[in-house]
Amino acid sequence: MKKTSTSRREFLSATSKASIAMGIGGTFIGSGLLSSCKTSQGAGSNPFRTSFEQAALPYTFGALEPSIDALTMEIHHTKHAAAYTKNMNDAAIAEGVDRGKPVEDVLLNIKKYSEKMRNNAGGHYNHELFWKSMRPTRTDNKPTGDLLTAIEGKFNSFANFKSVFSEAAKTRFGSGWAWLVVMKDKQLIVTSTPNQDNPLMPVAGTQGIPLLGLDVWEHAYYLKYQNKRADYVDNWWNLVNWDYVSTRFTTAMK
Repeated sequence: MKKTSTSRREFLSATSKASIAMGIGGTFIGSGLLSSCKTSQGAGSNPFRTSFEQAALPYTFGALEPSIDALTMEIHHTKHAAAYTKNMNDAAIAEGVDRGKPVEDVLLNIKKYSEKMRNNAGGHYNHELFWKSMRPTRTDNKPTGDLLTAIEGKFNSFANFKSVFSEAAKTRFGSGWAWLVVMKDKQLIVTSTPNQDNPLMPVAGTQGIPLLGLDVWEHAYYLKYQNKRADYVDNWWNLVNWDYVSTRFTTAMK
């Protein structure tokens, strides 16, 4: 469904205001998130601890059919994402990064590191979150509980949230990501970032804790959808793993 120009202006205005509000919030987010990372010994038990290794997909390449085809998933995971992981580790060795700590530690301090680290640590982190944020197709796929209440409270309805998020994904110029983010004040916002940036990075226009991210690089959808990014975004909603997103939300709100 095509959004009205008024709705789009409201979305852009809200995103801009959120970005300004976050100008003084980086320390809060960084300290809180790093504290969460350090309380867990492994990445699996903590949704905010991402290791420097690429994890296996939590499903088969074809499990997300028909929304995302098996060949795209195979190439995406074994070629594109694997390259980010390798290049990130190469940069980490060259720049003396402690790879025993979570990748989030690097992202929160990304201004200290090279452009290579920014691009590849971002790419690795974004994809590791992306894989976990999906599951095989479910009908009437939507969150429940506190997350649904928060979304409806912020965006008036789940349907309107989907419209705002989809707009961010469809209108991100070039390559990048759309995000659902928890801000310093515990409010939810929707934003987008270019390339492999994400809201954890101080260089992002809007900084916060990402709960859900959608990859809108062409390699994520081009084999099936060609230039029809909007169709890819619309079908992706069938795949969102709201149980995982809810876990991230609950942890972020503590």
